[in-house]
Amino acid sequence: MGDMLRSLMDYCRPNPYARRTPMVLVNGLAEQAETWFRNHCYWRRHFDVHMPNLLVYDGSTLHRRIGEDQPISVDYLVEQLYRYLDDFVQTPPYHLVASSLGGKIAIEFAVRYPGLVSRLVLICPSGLGDVEHLPVVEGVRRNDFRSLVDSVFFDRRQVEPGLEGYYARQFANRRWRTGLLRTIRGTMDHCVRPRLSQVVHPTLLVSGENDQIVSPLHAAEAVRDLPQGHFLAIPKCGHAPQLEKPGLINRLVVHFLTHPRPSPRARLPQLLLAHPTLVL
Repeated sequence: MGDMLRSLMDYCRPNPYARRTPMVLVNGLAEQAETWFRNHCYWRRHFDVHMPNLLVYDGSTLHRRIGEDQPISVDYLVEQLYRYLDDFVQTPPYHLVASSLGGKIAIEFAVRYPGLVSRLVLICPSGLGDVEHLPVVEGVRRNDFRSLVDSVFFDRRQVEPGLEGYYARQFANRRWRTGLLRTIRGTMDHCVRPRLSQVVHPTLLVSGENDQIVSPLHAAEAVRDLPQGHFLAIPKCGHAPQLEKPGLINRLVVHFLTHPRPSPRARLPQLLLAHPTLVL
């Protein structure tokens, strides 16, 4: 019992001063603040957390590129991530934690710059299969932000009222809608499945069993192509486990990124063992 309590204390109250390993959060089609608001404060206890705003749909950088008729492609976003880390962080290797479209960016970054990456956690990553459903496109066209939110969450009770209010405002913003749709157009057909064998880093794929956007079966199959891959499916969860099951994801990510031999099976913290229905 004493060892268990000390372990939990280490997770909840780490050394107040330490040189922490850098963690880089890479969002998907949801922008940074809407992707990680239930996670980054917890992770800052353990890591030096960086949240590069690669996608600001009504921002000047994205719209300069659109004005030049240049695509918002995965390759472009990978190089934007490299530029940010090289200019403003400069402390590799980095842990990459990515969601949805961010999974494509993280995989391509790890293949292109393997020496800059330590470990990866990919939450409901896209680009692992042939077919993906993007209700956001139809939602934007119909100005129906609720259908977008409903497609992401399994349990609608987990939706913050402020999140709905944000999307209600943004759907009315033509510049924002243009940036989002151009990003979807430039990234949706990019498949990273053939690249997985080149990702040499310990990598955890996390899926929601009820994901309506990216099939968890794609991740379950794709993990076999990763030299150091692990897979975890979370029951009663949709496309955003970091928002729908934040306590579980927060602790799982810390465990996977700090354990000497990371695996979702190996000596999970006791708080994780309270979820015996997890599918491994």
